[in-house]
Amino acid sequence: MASIKLSDSTILGDYGKPYIVAEVNTSHFGEIDLAKKMIDSARESGCDCVKFQSWSSGTLYSKTFYDENPIAKRFVDKFSFSEEELAEVADYSQENGVAFASTPYSPEEVDFLIERCNVPFIKIASMDLNNYPYLEHIGKTGTPIVLSTGMGDLEEIRRAVETIENTGNSNICLLHCISIYPPELSTIRLKNITGLKMEFPEYPIGFSDHSEGIEMASAAIALGACLIEKHLTLDKNKIGMDNQMATEPEEMSLLVKNCHNVQNALGGEERIVQDAELEQRERIRRSIVFTKNMKAGEKITFEDLDAKRPGTGIPPEKMYELVGKSVSRDVECDTIILPGDIE
Repeated sequence: MASIKLSDSTILGDYGKPYIVAEVNTSHFGEIDLAKKMIDSARESGCDCVKFQSWSSGTLYSKTFYDENPIAKRFVDKFSFSEEELAEVADYSQENGVAFASTPYSPEEVDFLIERCNVPFIKIASMDLNNYPYLEHIGKTGTPIVLSTGMGDLEEIRRAVETIENTGNSNICLLHCISIYPPELSTIRLKNITGLKMEFPEYPIGFSDHSEGIEMASAAIALGACLIEKHLTLDKNKIGMDNQMATEPEEMSLLVKNCHNVQNALGGEERIVQDAELEQRERIRRSIVFTKNMKAGEKITFEDLDAKRPGTGIPPEKMYELVGKSVSRDVECDTIILPGDIE
């Protein structure tokens, strides 16, 4: 099955152990202490990784946009972290046993995350799916890549993958994503996970979940998703970018548990009857019984037979074989037929 290696202990693979990424986004509201509390919460919830955003006002929007939306620049400046702040939360995360990752929006931010923050992968946002020079820069680093596919048609996804492959980097995990916050259930189209598997069989597929609630994540795991990215917040009642559709700690804990439970329950495609099930056969399956009292030597008709629990006698699959044979002794109605009862 398709897989990539993030570290010596972490492999992303189809139907493998779920890798859960808590997307912090701007739910830290520009506050380092709150960001650290979110890292603690992600760890306590069982998440494998916390993911931040590495944008700044200079890498996210153009001067043209800010000239038309002057408030936007103040907002971006307030909710973004400097390199020093990102390094601080990266160190804090790693010291507390949670992988740190971030989504960069410039080549310089990419290099900083790799060289200073020791990220296990570079997350490429859906908005950069067709930013080919940028994809080339990231690909050439050789770092594993998690590529989000929101807003992209299949041809755009193919070209993005080919662009990265042409750099010699094949450490790619694709994320099915709907870039709506939150999307209507009818638009999520989870079967796209299966479609991406068919189109890109050499790469593992994950799911960037922007839905409200937690059931879509475990459903994605059932379809073989290896990575779940889910927005985390400590308080969804606070007004902020995407904060209202983010998941609070208690729900995140349940999401992680459900995803692992579903993956554990999937098993393999080979049909295996467990030993415990074989033991159940005697208790739960049926045996052939007589529907009336019968005398020794009397021939058995189909109407003389029925099947009831327990399964300790002759199984009902042999009912037709008994028709026309004779009973060897007097038998009572509704009793299980034993091999010695038949001549």
